Amino acid sequence: METIGTKTGQKEYREFTVDAIRSIEGKDDGRRFRISFSSEQPYDRCWGREILEHADNSVDLTRINEIGCVLFNHDRNKVIGKIERAWIENGRGEAEISIDEDEESEKIYQKMKSGTLKGVSVGYIVDVWEEVLAGKKSSDGRFEGPVSIAKKWVPFEISVVSVPADPTVGVSRQETSPQRSKGVGQGFFDYERQLIVNKNRSF
Repeated sequence: METIGTKTGQKEYREFTVDAIRSIEGKDDGRRFRISFSSEQPYDRCWGREILEHADNSVDLTRINEIGCVLFNHDRNKVIGKIERAWIENGRGEAEISIDEDEESEKIYQKMKSGTLKGVSVGYIVDVWEEVLAGKKSSDGRFEGPVSIAKKWVPFEISVVSVPADPTVGVSRQETSPQRSKGVGQGFFDYERQLIVNKNRSF
């Protein structure tokens, strides 16, 4: 296996939807919810397909479990709750979250409770990529190219979002990162991806 690089440091956002945000009854007056925030569902980026791997040791949950917050639409100024715990189960990122009781958070809570808001998004940083070429298999044989696989990645926040884009998990996938609409330059997003290249690569 040829190693071209290990880290990118680029912040990405991926959104999902689920049938419903599951309220955990009997906890904090019903203000706790269990959500799915990530999966291995392929996602089409401008440069190709992407998969977030959920195998053992692929996802570093340390940061999100220690200091992770729940935001609304990835807005750092709209903290609406906290992440009680996050874990990996059956190839998905799962979390138990609780919503705050201030006025702004209460509005979001009521929409979650009624089912109006069902979208969840995760913000994450990828440390290690594996690039799988067309017609080839990933190093573990699980995925077929062409695809870029996030072998090591770190979620840093979970957002309740209003615009769904991927109908496979928790409370959507946003077509563009929220920072782009706030004037962040294109260079911030066009990062130099450093990859672990598929061992079956032909020359």
